Amino acid sequence: MTLLPTTIVGSYPRPLWFTQQLAGRDVLEAFKIASHAEAFHDATRTVIKDQELAGLDVLTDGQMWFDDYNMGIGSFLWYWLERTKGFSSEKLPHPAKAKAKGRDLWALDEAGGVAVEGPIERGPVRMGLIYQWAQQHTDKPIKACVGAGPIQLSTLAYFRNGPVKNRYELAKALAEVFHAEIADLVAAGCKHVQLEDLGAWMPTLSGAKDWDWVRETVDRTMADIPAGIEKSWHFCLGNVWGNKMTGMTAGGYREVVPHYHDAKVDAFVLDFAAREMEDIDLIRKLPSDKKIHAGVVDIRSLEIEPPEQIADRIRKVLQHIEPERVTLTTDCGLKQLPRVVAAQKLKALAAGAAIVRAEIV
Repeated sequence: MTLLPTTIVGSYPRPLWFTQQLAGRDVLEAFKIASHAEAFHDATRTVIKDQELAGLDVLTDGQMWFDDYNMGIGSFLWYWLERTKGFSSEKLPHPAKAKAKGRDLWALDEAGGVAVEGPIERGPVRMGLIYQWAQQHTDKPIKACVGAGPIQLSTLAYFRNGPVKNRYELAKALAEVFHAEIADLVAAGCKHVQLEDLGAWMPTLSGAKDWDWVRETVDRTMADIPAGIEKSWHFCLGNVWGNKMTGMTAGGYREVVPHYHDAKVDAFVLDFAAREMEDIDLIRKLPSDKKIHAGVVDIRSLEIEPPEQIADRIRKVLQHIEPERVTLTTDCGLKQLPRVVAAQKLKALAAGAAIVRAEIV
């Protein structure tokens, strides 16, 4: 097994020629149009090749199934809402808009809200199929990045009609939808399942009563994954076109991670480079059965960090945890960056990892 394996969180910039959009459709409906299917598969193969050429160890499909919605990765939210039964189709104001201020107000406007109008039931999300399409392009493992998660999506909702009356009931129903999609991934052979749910931060706004709710929802979502398949949970610091979120994430990871030490996941995927490794010492207190995927590449900046700078960040990680428990990754996804910048950042990540491997082997 590779020491200090390298990966990315999930999304990657679309090639400029890939302009087709799903616009809410099932991929199997959209791909009836030959040009769309061809462009999607070509784009997926291309971004996987970018990661291979950079020298990464665990790859992603770049989430070419994300549409170019607001927030840069707005489809991170809407891909699920559009393909899960029980939600309305229109974009409404975010339910928390009246309470937001500053940059967070703009960010919530871009995210928007949705109405619950009926029972929440599984629809054509097709995580297992999308994984199979990606894995056929490489011999390296493809990590499935599953999100936005049930907690985060539950915070976007208005409750118009149907049996689901509040965000707790909605998160529980969505956890069943996500659980079924993850089961398809496992059945398809995926060995790395990463849940993307920024709901981890929700109790910083809603109160201490919600820490247990968040952890229980994540456990329900990730239940029944067999041994030998890595289960990780990513909750980023917030990234809207390079801007920091100044509300719920203001306290940093130190405020939230200790509440989730008992979560039934194998690894936490956390962004550290954007704050120049602030709070990195908190990983020293992780339970011995937990690993860390440490973000050592800042995706909020166009700067291409030299390998030596990334190596220095890695050394700061290893001051607090054994290298055998560390995976190296980017902070959050790369979709909002120019592709040429993203590709060079990944090369620097791989080179920085090689520097540190040589020092500790």
